[in-house]
Amino acid sequence: MRIIVVGGGLAGTLFSKNLQELDSGLELDIFDKEDYLYYPRPNLIEFLAGNMPFERLFPFSPEWYQEKNIRYHQKRTVTRIFSDSDLIELEDGSKEKFDALLLANGSYAFIPPIKGADKQGVFSLRTLDDALGLLEFLKGRRRVTVIGGGLLGLEIARALKSRGAEIEVIEFFPYLLGRQLDQEGAAILKDQIEKMGIKVRLGAATEELRGAQEIKTIRLKSGEELDTDMAVIAAGVRSHLELAKEAGLETDKGIVVDDYLSTSHPKIFAAGDNLEHRGRLYGIIPASFQQARIAAHNILGQKMKYEGTVPSNTLKVMGVSLTSVGLVNPEKGTCEEYRRENREEGIYKKIVLQNGILVGAIWMGTKQGVNEISQMVTQKMDVSKWKDALLQDDFDFSLL
Repeated sequence: MRIIVVGGGLAGTLFSKNLQELDSGLELDIFDKEDYLYYPRPNLIEFLAGNMPFERLFPFSPEWYQEKNIRYHQKRTVTRIFSDSDLIELEDGSKEKFDALLLANGSYAFIPPIKGADKQGVFSLRTLDDALGLLEFLKGRRRVTVIGGGLLGLEIARALKSRGAEIEVIEFFPYLLGRQLDQEGAAILKDQIEKMGIKVRLGAATEELRGAQEIKTIRLKSGEELDTDMAVIAAGVRSHLELAKEAGLETDKGIVVDDYLSTSHPKIFAAGDNLEHRGRLYGIIPASFQQARIAAHNILGQKMKYEGTVPSNTLKVMGVSLTSVGLVNPEKGTCEEYRRENREEGIYKKIVLQNGILVGAIWMGTKQGVNEISQMVTQKMDVSKWKDALLQDDFDFSLL
């Protein structure tokens, strides 16, 4: 049995690892458009910051792939899938036959329709080549504007600040980290970021990136102009859907899969950032881990159901510990919300209850109790008896 994996990122690599542990006798090929072995994307931030040397970016050596009997084809772009004849076509026109296929080609950096976004000195960060190009351009320059105040934008800002750059973050929405925080928590985070010497501008829409060939200023829709030496756009990602659409697979915001991670073609499965399950895209590491394992079982016919992944992020944003799990911004009037904050120390805690059930939590600026509260959200625990005490620093979680 020959299985082909399109994409050598987290989902594709972990799927291959799981698959060979289930059946080491399979023929297994990964085709990836990049010229590098798998690297975790969070490593790019540490590489940008100067905290991780190039050679440490890659967790698995070429020998590891050989030992696992995984044939990894670098810089071999899959351009088409012939779903009716079980073939893929590569950029050079050659074709490869498969018995089953996993689509794990992930997502790409979304560049909004900003005038001048194609100028020199304007970057996004999705690949190792992006990071290398960004660092090369940074040499001899100091002023960097990050367009986007989500997780990636803030991490880029932190990394380049550690390189000695002067950083300003421009965020379109009224507060930072809209997916992980609420407005109250984001205000505390903004204070902490600005204490580090990074400027944050909220509710600001970028209209144009100006300069002859190279960016020199950023014009906001308010009419204000900001001088800069370079800009990094961190405006989110979009799923790679071209291959799936051309192959006739069902797509919407992502590649639509059933509970067994099978697409609308019985021999083609999906995992990772480009997967849409029950109308939802995840784009988070825990989901890719889970999907890779489940897809490996199902592609071998060992039925294992995917029930979705509870959104959970444990992060360090600008050096500030942040855990965001479950539903943290419920619709008004649908849930009870309880908060506790220490603005000076940058501590913010919040729990969200629905009919007494803990459905979401934010834990920022402290790690005390974070594992327990995350597990309780995942288990959908009834905490109505303790809702007034859970946020206290001295709460004894062994009582639950």
